[in-house]
Amino acid sequence: MRHKKLLSLFGCIMLSCVTMWSQLGYRHSVVPAVAPDSVDLEYYGKKRFWQASATVVGLNLGVWAFDRYALKGDFAYISMKSVEENFKHGFIWDNDYLGTNMFLHPYHGNLYFNAGRSNGYNYWQSGLFAFGGSAMWELFMECEYPSTNDIIATPVGGMAIGEVFYRASDLILDDRTSGGERVWREIGAFVVSPMRGLTRVINGDAWRRRSTSGRRFGIPNMKMAVSVGIRNIKYKGDVFDKGVGFTSQLDVEYGDRFSTDNGSPYDFFTLRGSIGLMEGQPLLNQLNIKGRLLNGVLVEKKNTTLNIGMYQHYDFYDSDTISEETERVPYKFATPASLGCGMQFQQLNVGDWDLSAEAHANGILMGGVLSDHYRLNDRNYNVASGFGTKTRLNALFRHNKFSVSLSHEFYRMFTWKGYGEGTDLTTFTEEKIKTLDSQGDESQASMHISELRLDYRLARKWFLSGSFQHFRRDTNYRYFKDISSKSTSARLMVTYVL
Repeated sequence: MRHKKLLSLFGCIMLSCVTMWSQLGYRHSVVPAVAPDSVDLEYYGKKRFWQASATVVGLNLGVWAFDRYALKGDFAYISMKSVEENFKHGFIWDNDYLGTNMFLHPYHGNLYFNAGRSNGYNYWQSGLFAFGGSAMWELFMECEYPSTNDIIATPVGGMAIGEVFYRASDLILDDRTSGGERVWREIGAFVVSPMRGLTRVINGDAWRRRSTSGRRFGIPNMKMAVSVGIRNIKYKGDVFDKGVGFTSQLDVEYGDRFSTDNGSPYDFFTLRGSIGLMEGQPLLNQLNIKGRLLNGVLVEKKNTTLNIGMYQHYDFYDSDTISEETERVPYKFATPASLGCGMQFQQLNVGDWDLSAEAHANGILMGGVLSDHYRLNDRNYNVASGFGTKTRLNALFRHNKFSVSLSHEFYRMFTWKGYGEGTDLTTFTEEKIKTLDSQGDESQASMHISELRLDYRLARKWFLSGSFQHFRRDTNYRYFKDISSKSTSARLMVTYVL
């Protein structure tokens, strides 16, 4: 959906307001945990189907009206004929940017999701509102054929982003407050979760003072860190270099990683967001979400813990050409729809060290990986599905004095619906592009993402942090020669632990 490009900056700003994926070795609890009040659970747990549905429909109509009458976008000139044609032709793979398809669509799905979540529905039930809102837009609100990748990425990725934002807004709100503090809390919650803010205005909860906080999740254990510094990107083997730019990174761990309670989806999640200012590079260069859906304890001893669970994953890595002298792109990769099994291990008091590790194996319903050949409209990546693994080792020395973290992500992605051998994409007309319906180049791609991070304590809450990421892609094409590429990203930052 082209209009969602306008949400890019807004979405990135939102990342600075919410919790981020903790991949840090050190531990620090921001606030003591507080259980939710049963009165709040009952009050905000009432289901309002028609209000939630009307919010989804109203959102779609409002966005369409803006596209049609303010932006005058060609795709927004709909009619009964365009709707009939959409149903008749069916879904195709579209050619939007990676950021549009793999981030902005899931962000929009989070709005549908939170229309349900804010009206009393749980995580799974709210996912149905995300799917319904996406289907309505694809089939009725554009005069372009409905998109296969959008109907997957929007609701599934929207559930991950939506639950994170909903829980973040829950931490901001407090129904016991009044005056200026109440106004700023309501504004903050609205920015983080617009559909929750809107629902509170409609219901009058935005100004109604109550004897309890109104938080549906209480206050969980949290760990948060903010890092700022410099970053460099390099395409290995290329004499051209983008140089150094500003980078910021936010890391938070929400909930208890080693809880023995099965709980609800996303009672424990991690999320990392990385935003940078570097010429020619995207503002949002990394976003990772990992939310636990189910939990089981295998070992629980004084210094040793091992649990197993089911996790939803959302991963997004983006870069662009690194110099005007070359068209090479270091990496592009995303998995907005991924689900799998994961294990968490912790061993405390090993001499002066505390050790932890985790391992995940995931099935990937849909993702995207950089292509060396597919260049059509805004797309330079192949849509694919497959599987992946993630491993991480953390070592913490002498109560947060020094920590080291080492991680590796592996993905095997398959693109099966391509275009015919010898097809010249440069000759395609706009009309032919719209009906190509291709995932990209028929191929099999392996993606490796490795990271080493070191943190050294300078003062009570201040750390000097350095990280090094290595990206390696090996793609086996059906009609082209195989390609391998490597690139690196290095950061030097100062980290403040809240």
